[in-house]
Amino acid sequence: MRIAEADILILPGLGGIKPGHWQTRWAEKMNTAAIVEQADWWEPNADDWVDTIVKAAELTERTVVFVAHSTSVSALVHAAPRLPDNVRGAFLVAPTDVEESPAAPEAIHVFRPIPRDPLPFPSMLVASSNDPYVTLERAAEFASCWGSDFHQAGEAGHINVDSGHGPWPEGLLMFTRLMQRL
Repeated sequence: MRIAEADILILPGLGGIKPGHWQTRWAEKMNTAAIVEQADWWEPNADDWVDTIVKAAELTERTVVFVAHSTSVSALVHAAPRLPDNVRGAFLVAPTDVEESPAAPEAIHVFRPIPRDPLPFPSMLVASSNDPYVTLERAAEFASCWGSDFHQAGEAGHINVDSGHGPWPEGLLMFTRLMQRL
């Protein structure tokens, strides 16, 4: 599937997206992409975040592919059983381990426990070996539980602006590979 053939719904993590973040850049460059806005980026309500994700997918008439970063990965896996049939895939980047990471802010503990059921659509999980919010082992465990292809991004931090990932062309190549599978 080509990117232009799907609605790409971008799910930012806690705090929303900083200017220059790769998700912002992708939203600006992809004609069919939209950032899903949450009511409260800093004090999430798990039910509200999940409902917003489900409603965003329901409002589309075309195939949907999610691009989730950080905390939104947890929100998306919570939403997965309620998503409509037009959701065909997800690109999951730098999931925050809301259960075991000492660096995870208390505000996101609302997403505990992290669901371990297989996702009902193909997905790819990308994780870094030095992400302060998830160990590579935990990220691999999540990928295995969810049935996601797993990609190690090397020492890439939290794969955000602070870790030097503005444009992140390698991520776009991985996303394109996922799209080709759908």
